[in-house]
Amino acid sequence: MTADRPHDFGTGAGTGTGPSTGTGPERLGTDEGVGPHLGLGEGAGMGIGAGTGTGADPHLGTDGGTGIGIGTAEATDAASEGGITATPVADTTATPGHPARLADDRGDDGPGGGILGRAHRALTLGIISVVSLVAFEASAVNTAMPVAARALDGIGLYAFGFSAFFTASLFAMALAGEWSDRRGPLGPLFGGIAAFGTGLLIAGAAGSMGMFIVGRGVQGIGGGLVVVALYVVVGRAYPERLRPSIMASFSAAWVVPVIVGPLVAGTVTEHLGWRWVFLAIPALILLPLLVMLPALRTLPPTRPAPSGGVRQVLGSRRCLLALAVAVGACLLQYAGQHPAWPALLPAAVGLGLLAPSIVRLLPRGTFRAARGLPSVVLLRGLAAGALVAAESFIPLMLVTQRGLSATLAGLSLTGGGLTWALGSYVQSRPRLEPHRERLMVLGMVLLALAIALVPLALIDGVPAGIVAAAWTIGGFGMGLNISSAGVLLLKLSRPEEAGSNSASLQMSDALGNVTFVGLGGVLFVAFGGGEIAARAPAITSASGAAGHSVAFAAVFATMALVALTGAVTACRVK
Repeated sequence: MTADRPHDFGTGAGTGTGPSTGTGPERLGTDEGVGPHLGLGEGAGMGIGAGTGTGADPHLGTDGGTGIGIGTAEATDAASEGGITATPVADTTATPGHPARLADDRGDDGPGGGILGRAHRALTLGIISVVSLVAFEASAVNTAMPVAARALDGIGLYAFGFSAFFTASLFAMALAGEWSDRRGPLGPLFGGIAAFGTGLLIAGAAGSMGMFIVGRGVQGIGGGLVVVALYVVVGRAYPERLRPSIMASFSAAWVVPVIVGPLVAGTVTEHLGWRWVFLAIPALILLPLLVMLPALRTLPPTRPAPSGGVRQVLGSRRCLLALAVAVGACLLQYAGQHPAWPALLPAAVGLGLLAPSIVRLLPRGTFRAARGLPSVVLLRGLAAGALVAAESFIPLMLVTQRGLSATLAGLSLTGGGLTWALGSYVQSRPRLEPHRERLMVLGMVLLALAIALVPLALIDGVPAGIVAAAWTIGGFGMGLNISSAGVLLLKLSRPEEAGSNSASLQMSDALGNVTFVGLGGVLFVAFGGGEIAARAPAITSASGAAGHSVAFAAVFATMALVALTGAVTACRVK
């Protein structure tokens, strides 16, 4: 998922507005009017707008951020005209002439009432610490993975080291949503952190590539639980006016890890060994847990749902569908990397599980790129999958084919994180709003160009630095595209569907990662990449090096085509 990406969030504050006429209490619009409504304003990514007004009900809006937001609109009456009804997101109290407020927004209007004020400081620091650790691990793994795979004699299973994480997190996200709704966010949050730490220990202590992949899968379960639970915690612990700031801190928590993560991980890998990249992080998890615990205990208790038991949660429709997708994806990838007659059985079972389950998890028309929302959801999976699949093989290529150290190979990706933020900022400018579809097309074209430039580093005489230059282009394209998808998602969703459609967007992200990382692994092995020896590239034969170059080129060429397919799909988002 590019849920693990640094710049999917935006902030801003303003007043959402919307025109239209009718008789319903809520309506969708984009200009000034009366009553609560869903509005769009400037910003980037997922943001929460805090507007002003006299209406008695809250509304969904973005008011200065794009994505899922909650705010109060300028209103002169509790009912406006239109026919789209939205469910209030929290109990509110209001009197004529005063803005509606969330029930938990109390005692925070004085000095020191910000996210680092006395009431929220501990929870904010804990959340930032957890997100930073997840971000550091995500950037560090790319750096350490080539060395780990060669040390465990597992180059042929290299892609599984990434896809195991994404596949497990796909199921865990569905599980966390059901768990949080029925029992509250503390269970999935602490369970996720525990699973994440346990997975790191398993991977760091692995004696074989198979055990390493198991550890990565356990990490994925933890990551999927944590990311969903943190959003629920933010919704319950912070008053409306503070949510733009805490959401911005999610993005800020990624910046430093993206820059220093590859450098630190590379240094540790070269001087202490790759295992310490995994084994050192669990010890750091204890501190944010201790910091957050007192604040988490003060969260409003969740009344257990009648069907909130473990069996009911695990047996929910969404969890079962996500599990079927995860198992199906694993079976298909296994079959693809073992091209023999016996592999036909797991391939058939995997396809039988995967295909019908995906169709039911995503909006109708997604896989035929129907205009509007289905194309937005499909585009997210294409963009995220192409980027992550290509990015997964870049460090391996630079280490095995160009002889770069793990540190330098990892640093080649850092520029993309910085330009991602720039692209996200550019697409948020108000004057570019009428051109959002073109921005998304441009973003996918830039991503395709970046991926196509990467294999040039396999040519003698071409500097390895071309990879870093290419990835700054790709990062900018992703910033234009991913944040714009969040804007269009809400614009195309009815208020009562905003939550489920947002979940579909994240699911598409995870599915894209699983599908295309798996496809990359199949292509890599099929073209001879699995035969890369666990030794320095300098002593690899010339014919072997040429064969390995073809394997890498096949992966990058395919992902460039996926990105171009995304550019075509972007023409259908409106």
